Amino acid sequence: MRFSGLRVLKEGLTGNRGWTPHWRDPEPKSEYDILIIGGGGHGLSTAYYLARKHGLRNIAVLEKGYIGGGNVGRNTTIVRANYFLPGNSEFYSHSLKLWEGLEQDLNYNVMHSQRGIINLFHSDGQRDAAARRGNAMINQGDDAELLDRDGVRRFAPYLDFENLRFPIYGGLYHKRGGTARHDAVAWGYARGADSRGVDLIQNCEVTGIDIEGGAVQGVQTTRGAIRASKVGIVVAGRSSQVAAMAGMRLPVESHVLQAFVTEGLKPVVDQVITFGMGHFYISQSDKGGLVFGGDIDMYASYAARGNLPAVEHVMEAGMALMPMIGKAKVLRSWGGIMDMTPDGSPIIDRTGIEGLFLNCGWNYGGFKAVPASGDCFAHLMATGRPHPVATGFRLDRFRTGHGILDEEGTGAQHNLH
Repeated sequence: MRFSGLRVLKEGLTGNRGWTPHWRDPEPKSEYDILIIGGGGHGLSTAYYLARKHGLRNIAVLEKGYIGGGNVGRNTTIVRANYFLPGNSEFYSHSLKLWEGLEQDLNYNVMHSQRGIINLFHSDGQRDAAARRGNAMINQGDDAELLDRDGVRRFAPYLDFENLRFPIYGGLYHKRGGTARHDAVAWGYARGADSRGVDLIQNCEVTGIDIEGGAVQGVQTTRGAIRASKVGIVVAGRSSQVAAMAGMRLPVESHVLQAFVTEGLKPVVDQVITFGMGHFYISQSDKGGLVFGGDIDMYASYAARGNLPAVEHVMEAGMALMPMIGKAKVLRSWGGIMDMTPDGSPIIDRTGIEGLFLNCGWNYGGFKAVPASGDCFAHLMATGRPHPVATGFRLDRFRTGHGILDEEGTGAQHNLH
């Protein structure tokens, strides 16, 4: 089923009775060539690119819940390529290019909106750091513009420019950054993978990984055993638990990251705005709700809910930046389980077990990485070689200390990233 403006108009005039399901709901087969554990954005995009770019068809995605029920539906939907370090910058640059062609590629509206991102700075030192980051972004081939105080005011006059404690000196403007609709991204990749023969198996929890002679043989699930010679672990905050089934201990901690949305308001926040003196970021959805978040809750947890001190911290930062939101009613909040690595950068690599591959450690950056993560992981699983833009995401860097990608420069500690 293809989408077009004419088709939408026709269905709207005929009661929407002609739509068909976006993907099948098949029974799992006893054996596949490749199994992807995890039906989130990264797992679905991996399956999609395995089928589209590498011509592989005998693939299954195993999801313990429903498609789109994990972190891919529990985030603040920001898309950007404003990284600084080699190893990260080319990867996220590649991801943004994939985002820019994603709707045409999938024939699906993921509501990708390049409304721009402004990272505020509040001191001379932060301005210097923003200038260095902007130069690195431009050298990578991406866009960056250093705004002074008046430049920021032209874009966002509603900010508190009279705040003496956190004065706004300016901002780093990334015009090609923006947002996308998280659910639509999951649905688009699911639909694209299914149309190419991939089986999306929902309500199928993996309970064990079968290994013989140092090689993976398949998995045990709540819907029976499934054999495969290649298995990819792509389960975000559950990475440590699933890897433990294969006898692996990962350098990953799972933390909760909360996000919030307000009642619908008239359009006012045109860009994505980030606060330089506290971890706070905000945008406005197409329905008018303010979508915002901040720091992780600072304790390890597998619960997709947060605590009140983190709520207070986020609200304080928001009020310091833009007091005008003080009367907005918060409708709901949610928590995503973040797989945090010691250096704040991801892992896309083979494991020491033949045929077992790992994709995890996305920290705060999981959503914007969805296209490139799937593309690079599919390349690794299909060819056995890392994708050129993901060669730095090795698992053994935490054992050897070589190639650490500490983007924030805050040290090798999970909860600092």
